[in-house]
Amino acid sequence: MKDQLIILDGGMGTDLQHSGLKPGENPAVYGMTHAAEIRDIHMKYIKKGTNCIYTNTFGASGNKLKGSGYSVDEVVQRNVETAVEAVRLMKEQGRECLVALDVGPLGELLEPLGTLPFEEAYRAYAEIVEAGEKAGADLVVFETFTDLYEMKAAVLAAKEHSNLPIWSTMSFEANGRTFLGTSAAAMALTLEGLGVAALGINCSLGPKEILPIAESMMEWTNLPMIIKPNAGLPDPRTGEYDITAEEFAEEMVPFLEKGVGIVGGCCGTNMDFIRALSHKSSHYNPAGRIPKSRNGVCSAGSVAEYGKLNIIGERINPTGKKKLQQALRDGDMDYIKKLAVEQYESGAQILDVNVGAPGVDEVALMPKVIQAVQSVTDIPLQLDSVDPEVLRAGLRVVNGRPIVNSVNGERARLDSVLPLVADYGSAVLGLAMDEDGIPENAEGRIQVAERILREADRYGIPREDVIVDCLTLTVSAQQEQARETLRAVRRIHDEFGLHCALGVSNISF
Repeated sequence: MKDQLIILDGGMGTDLQHSGLKPGENPAVYGMTHAAEIRDIHMKYIKKGTNCIYTNTFGASGNKLKGSGYSVDEVVQRNVETAVEAVRLMKEQGRECLVALDVGPLGELLEPLGTLPFEEAYRAYAEIVEAGEKAGADLVVFETFTDLYEMKAAVLAAKEHSNLPIWSTMSFEANGRTFLGTSAAAMALTLEGLGVAALGINCSLGPKEILPIAESMMEWTNLPMIIKPNAGLPDPRTGEYDITAEEFAEEMVPFLEKGVGIVGGCCGTNMDFIRALSHKSSHYNPAGRIPKSRNGVCSAGSVAEYGKLNIIGERINPTGKKKLQQALRDGDMDYIKKLAVEQYESGAQILDVNVGAPGVDEVALMPKVIQAVQSVTDIPLQLDSVDPEVLRAGLRVVNGRPIVNSVNGERARLDSVLPLVADYGSAVLGLAMDEDGIPENAEGRIQVAERILREADRYGIPREDVIVDCLTLTVSAQQEQARETLRAVRRIHDEFGLHCALGVSNISF
């Protein structure tokens, strides 16, 4: 189905409410005793044109099943098997269809906004995904998320506990952000970096309201887009949605014209909506997508875009800073938060985080400092350490898409850090130096940059995510070296198309 338009189903909850699901009843639990009913709904959708059904497992997490008498494994397996059976029966009638393991948010806020630890959320999603793959799902879709941090926990769990392709959709407000502040650009950058197979938007809004948000998202990603809107907007008095099936299908045409390849319906939509959508979309295909035009690094809510001047604040680096070293040893997060806020208010657009103070456990401390910094500022981070395990700990919990500042031309450093950059989808900043130190001329630094670029390519890191620091030496004493630095910057930018960074402390010295 790679080049085929994928038609999803409609709102399972909407269908089940019409079939007898009681208010407040968990549909996944309902599926344990009404499997034939769920199977028939799946089959009807396939008859209406759906070629990828979502399993009835949206609320199958452990915390949502408490008191039900069923385990996660039991509920996921039964509902996935129901979907698989529906697909098998329809295949006998000549209709092909995929089974997507449908997973929703856990319903608890992750730290630091709430009390749920990141790793606990990760384990909860791993349990669901393992059960779904075992039961026969073709892929996993995480939908209706509003917290990018929780989505990251879910995606990592799926990557590391299954071989299933991963789809991700989040729910946005009319202002273009999720309820917890994630922007469309930040979602696209972070999740494409993490390696999902497709991403997009579901729920919250109708097709008209989602369109400008989807257009913004497509500027930042080349991945297949998923659009699964509600049936318009609900009437605040009656709760009824405001567009018909035919109107819904018509309002989905602009998405199809833009090359969106995966479409369906969410709340308020039913089989009539999917029939109309399938009919309307019959002569479209997703081949006409315009490639993305923008890229960068991000937090959950803000982006530092490549091609623009971005100021990196480097005060959260204990080198030569006794007070910060002591704060790191004492776990004084208030002092670190103060440094973060001061730099942000002074115009920093990215913050460097380095916890390499004597006498501290850097692997344990890096995640704590990252969470502290991100609790008071919403700008992208640059993770700075010579220890790959410290970087791994940071990359795992950082909210957004960071820069890794840890490589140069040394073979050992490249081989230990670049796999992490590739796995977690970050950008990488490489220093134009190697085992022999800083080359004296531009040509030597260019050779190191070319080595870094070649190795990044070997690990599948896009060229646009490689940043080179050509290294500024003490200008007052080494005027000729300053000229060599500028020559290296110009040639690396022009000849390789790479972005460059420079530390300016030696200029001020």
